[in-house]
Amino acid sequence: MERIRIVGVPEHFNFPWVETIKQQPFRDRRLELVWEDESRGSGAMNKAIRNGDADIALILTESFVKDRVEGNPGKIIGFHVLSPLIWGIHVPAGAGVTGVSDLERIPFLVSRMGSGSHLMAYLFAKQQNWPADGLAFETVNNLDGAMKAFESGKPQAFLWEKYTTKPLVDRGLFERLGEIPTPWPCFVIVASETALANYGNEIKAIRDFAYHKSKSCMDNVGSTIREISKNYQLREEDVAAWFSQTVWATNEDVSKADLSVTLDILQELSLIKQKIHLEELVAEDFVNLI
Repeated sequence: MERIRIVGVPEHFNFPWVETIKQQPFRDRRLELVWEDESRGSGAMNKAIRNGDADIALILTESFVKDRVEGNPGKIIGFHVLSPLIWGIHVPAGAGVTGVSDLERIPFLVSRMGSGSHLMAYLFAKQQNWPADGLAFETVNNLDGAMKAFESGKPQAFLWEKYTTKPLVDRGLFERLGEIPTPWPCFVIVASETALANYGNEIKAIRDFAYHKSKSCMDNVGSTIREISKNYQLREEDVAAWFSQTVWATNEDVSKADLSVTLDILQELSLIKQKIHLEELVAEDFVNLI
């Protein structure tokens, strides 16, 4: 039995893939799908793809594009989520931070350098007209790490998906000062160089089955909301609000404009030194660049 290792954050965005893996739809091909939670986010998943520790990863678009420019041999085999990610801008409750203007001189907590929480801090600073070289960062690995850091009560900022953190806001542990959406579709599906070489047909079949599952989830809104609420310990009304803003990809179309704007903004923020051709970001036999 061959094993395909699939990695993603333990969050509601990945529900269709988790459901796909529960079904094990390729056992008749002697192919086992193995899901691995990666709470440390996209920086850790980029490393797993680079090192061959994962065959497929569901990675934040900006994080993988930056890492691909910097030599990651993995390739995009499609989008996973077409809608933006809505990042909440958080501080410890009771830390005395009254508005976003107070964040210019306090450290940003990030899961990992090169992660979405890291890169989006630069976009946030640009929107506030702050000098990027004045930003300070502290690595906390994941949401649990941020929660522990916030226990000190010191002024610190943390960007994370707003519905994942909403239970912490509701409990009075985090305070959300605002939001910042990504200017691009938020998640891509990435396959490692080795997986593409050795399991190309299988990887494409897995992706297409997950697309079918994503479409089924969007066609059956009520049951999907209930299952996500139960699986991820979120209130149904919060899942419904998130679901109304979320579109999963259901086919291999990849917008050139979306990839271009990601490259443009990363370069504008000085997070990449140069842009690469769009065709270098994707596995061309897997996607339809439009």
